[in-house]
Amino acid sequence: MILPAFMKKRTALTLTLFVICFFVLRSASGQTVTGDSALKAAVNNANAVYTKAIGQQLPLNNGPEYSFYNPIKIKGSAYFMDAAFTPGAVYYDGAEYKDVQLLYDLYKDQLAAVLFDQYSKYVLINDRVQNFDLLGHHFININADTLANNTVMSTGYYDELYDGRSVVLSKRYKLIQENTSNTGTLEAYSYFTDAKQDFFIRKDNVYYRVSSQRELLTILKDKKKQLQQYIKSNKIKFNKDPGAALAGIAGYYDQITN
Repeated sequence: MILPAFMKKRTALTLTLFVICFFVLRSASGQTVTGDSALKAAVNNANAVYTKAIGQQLPLNNGPEYSFYNPIKIKGSAYFMDAAFTPGAVYYDGAEYKDVQLLYDLYKDQLAAVLFDQYSKYVLINDRVQNFDLLGHHFININADTLANNTVMSTGYYDELYDGRSVVLSKRYKLIQENTSNTGTLEAYSYFTDAKQDFFIRKDNVYYRVSSQRELLTILKDKKKQLQQYIKSNKIKFNKDPGAALAGIAGYYDQITN
């Protein structure tokens, strides 16, 4: 039986991994280490070597090329926290990849990454991204078609602000607006707006959009009096920082709810 070229290469790399594991484990067995830390270290080392060896064959590297915006036609940044490619982690196709150079496009709601050649940029296929961590934030991918009784959520990436019995999410996005001068004439370029956010809370497996403290207390009306006292005692200002307010109130709600 004649194997295709890519299968031959994958088979050879797999055999290489077994060889690497054998020698790394053999080396680890000769060291005095408490518990199973030697085995864990050996497996991690072997995995790192294997990952480096297969490079662009990793399932992570199978999306289309990422296209940057024309800086002459569109001013500003489309990216989360206006950052360039930054090390992050992504859970993709059931596997976790760490120390990946990531870029989150808030306008297109796309996650881009850098290939192992440290040059090529490509888009991670949205349906295969379960979640990712970037710049201190944890984003989850939600498929709106899988939600029961959903009237407010759309498919896409959401910043997870609180994860408990209740869940608080923020949908971050940017828009493009045309630039108009004071004289009313249209300039030859557009610009990205500052990042905007919509907030949501999940209660009893149903998501609700929240834009004010009053709306939140209506949703959590079974503990309204206790929550009002909590808000007053902790001097929470919803309009000043809605995300932090929602996370704190939801956490307290979970704490006092049986």
